[in-house]
Amino acid sequence: MGTVLLSELATEIVIPVCAVIGIVFSLIQWFLVSRVKMTHERPATSPSNSKKNGFNDSLIEEEEGINDHSVVAKCAEIQNAISEGATSFLFTEYQYVGVFMIAFAILIFLFLGSVEGFSMKSRPCTYDQKNLCKPALATAVFSTVSFLLGAITSVLSGFLGMKIATYANARTTLEARKGVGKAFIVAFRSGAVMGFLLAANGLLVLYIAINLFKLYYGDDWEGLFEAITGYGLGGSSMALFGRVGGGIYTKAADVGADLVGKVERNIPEDDPRNPAVIADNVGDNVGDIAGMGSDLFGSYAESSCAALVVASISSFGINHEFTAMLYPLLISSVGILVCLITTLFATDFFEIKAVKEIEPALKKQLIISTILMTVGIAIVTWIAVPSSFTIYNFGVQKVVKNWQLFLCVAVGLWAGLIIGFVTEYYTSNAYSPVQDVADSCRTGAATNVIFGLALGYKSVIIPIFAIAVSIFVSFSFAAMYGIAVAALGMLSTIATGLAIDAYGPISDNAGGIAEMAGMSHRIRERTDALDAAGNTTAAIGKGFAIGSAALVSLALFGAFVSRAAISTVDVLTPKVFIGLLVGAMLPYWFSAMTMKSVGSAALKMVEEVRRQFNTIPGLMEGLAKPDYANCVKISTDASIKEMIPPGALVMLTPLIVGTFFGVETLSGVLAGSLVSGVQIAISASNTGGAWDNAKKYIEAGASEHARSLGPKGSDPHKAAVIGDTIGDPLKDTSGPSLNILIKLMAVESLVFAPFFATHGGLLFKIF
Repeated sequence: MGTVLLSELATEIVIPVCAVIGIVFSLIQWFLVSRVKMTHERPATSPSNSKKNGFNDSLIEEEEGINDHSVVAKCAEIQNAISEGATSFLFTEYQYVGVFMIAFAILIFLFLGSVEGFSMKSRPCTYDQKNLCKPALATAVFSTVSFLLGAITSVLSGFLGMKIATYANARTTLEARKGVGKAFIVAFRSGAVMGFLLAANGLLVLYIAINLFKLYYGDDWEGLFEAITGYGLGGSSMALFGRVGGGIYTKAADVGADLVGKVERNIPEDDPRNPAVIADNVGDNVGDIAGMGSDLFGSYAESSCAALVVASISSFGINHEFTAMLYPLLISSVGILVCLITTLFATDFFEIKAVKEIEPALKKQLIISTILMTVGIAIVTWIAVPSSFTIYNFGVQKVVKNWQLFLCVAVGLWAGLIIGFVTEYYTSNAYSPVQDVADSCRTGAATNVIFGLALGYKSVIIPIFAIAVSIFVSFSFAAMYGIAVAALGMLSTIATGLAIDAYGPISDNAGGIAEMAGMSHRIRERTDALDAAGNTTAAIGKGFAIGSAALVSLALFGAFVSRAAISTVDVLTPKVFIGLLVGAMLPYWFSAMTMKSVGSAALKMVEEVRRQFNTIPGLMEGLAKPDYANCVKISTDASIKEMIPPGALVMLTPLIVGTFFGVETLSGVLAGSLVSGVQIAISASNTGGAWDNAKKYIEAGASEHARSLGPKGSDPHKAAVIGDTIGDPLKDTSGPSLNILIKLMAVESLVFAPFFATHGGLLFKIF
């Protein structure tokens, strides 16, 4: 089959070294952010320093020079309130999730242990009956351990991301006094801290787990990598609760704050008189940051696990070629180095001097990382993979060349970029789709909603073709392994993707803090410009997450079908077809649950905000302080209570279907949920993003067209606010959670496949 240039020893060194480099780089970025002080210091600026300096406005405006100390103190106080709110919510959420984690770990052990009746005897291997493999009980124990490892890493990823974001938000506001460029660098560096920590931690924990498991499994790689799939399951199950819980929290507060504040009371966004304003800013951190972090970590863990499972029963695993076996981890290692270089382009090599340069700078990050990564993949494939090898393809070994494998990864990587740019076209207010939606607000909210929905449906077309082409190319070249590494290709630049993604909520918070601290109009304009760019990049991040989820779940589906010993999935058999129908319905059921949860939580929030405006004397005049804590409590209680039913739906469906109806029906359910889930997720995210940016387009009034629709408080603006409010749960709760639904059901089915194959289909056995 040919030798590889990279020795086993070199592989053992390269992977952890790249992970450590990622962690060190994120700590350096964090140190640079921490140099922006939150205590008052006298600015050492001479009059000559306050000239234009490349920015459109002077450096520090006079009205702030007088009042500087109180502004800094106010920012620090608001930052503290947001940080405390986010931390207490996540701790409450993790207590509930922790109970679930332990219960589910016990379930994994019992289900998988019972496959061979908890026997300690070695058994014939699933794919190679001549050899003996470790007992099923060992798979049960190690799958449970890897599940817990994945779950803890996922929770940690989300929590650290939230901590960094709440640390950086006020610092971004303070830097905005010096100009938009300085503020951009602080926000972007903070995003990079999260991106690199997550990518490096995910890689390092997986690498250590593989090496520790290897001490027991020895040459039984089939059993080893089957047990490792628990890592992906742990990551995604925590992400589901983080995404749904955080999404309900953030949108209940956002909808409540907008409807009463902007529409009824005509006060600006993030006005300190609005009782829901702190809850709204806390929500950005627990939903968009902690939820997104856990979600992308889950995708990364699952695509790695899917590739490793398929490779372990191919020539890499059969011949014990360790370097080639760890090809997925090597791609991720190179990805960290590529993203590191890419980040420097945004923070060190080029300086942003004007508002209009922000969005192009973020787009360049995607393009540079994709081009560099293509070269990185070519090098890794050349040195780590034999020139010819075989890949397991539903019972037969398919011969694959290393250049074909390179194309599989590259097609996933470039499909990700295409999805990103299409998403940007449909959600950025620089292009005609969003401007058309804004224009439709002239005739009221109804036409705005119609235009927004149509935009969302239309935005599905090109991403689906991109996913379809990458599936066809990668499967033709390297079967299911090709699809798994294509997903990995899409996620290989995860550090940059997350940095861009986390930048959005940090800028959003910075704008909120500027408004609440009573900073001048000019500062708010700068933070708004950062936030509008962040909105589009958040939509791009969601596009990546959904696209990679589609490929990941297909790869996991392939691994499940192989593991459950299904030779073909025949749509014409009733068992499979009923599964398809039910699977296609699940994303609708799940979306209904999450949307209703946001609606009922928002209802309570609206009532509470109205109550405070009506009963607290002097609140509208700014003489009295609102009760922020009560609104934070409403959001927390609602999201904790409401995240359990949708979570249970996703986690229990594969167990119930597999146990009672068997693996064939379950394969139908997985295929159905994948096909419909991807479409709904893309359209929901893009519709919501477009409505949000249509509102911002009117508010900013940057063009003649936008000014004709404004100003804030005009009828078209009110119609845009209503559209934005409807879009909130679509883009930040239902849409992003759906990609976890399709991945999680697939990885759960794969982990429980030995049990379903042995004991599943109870109902069909009875009749």
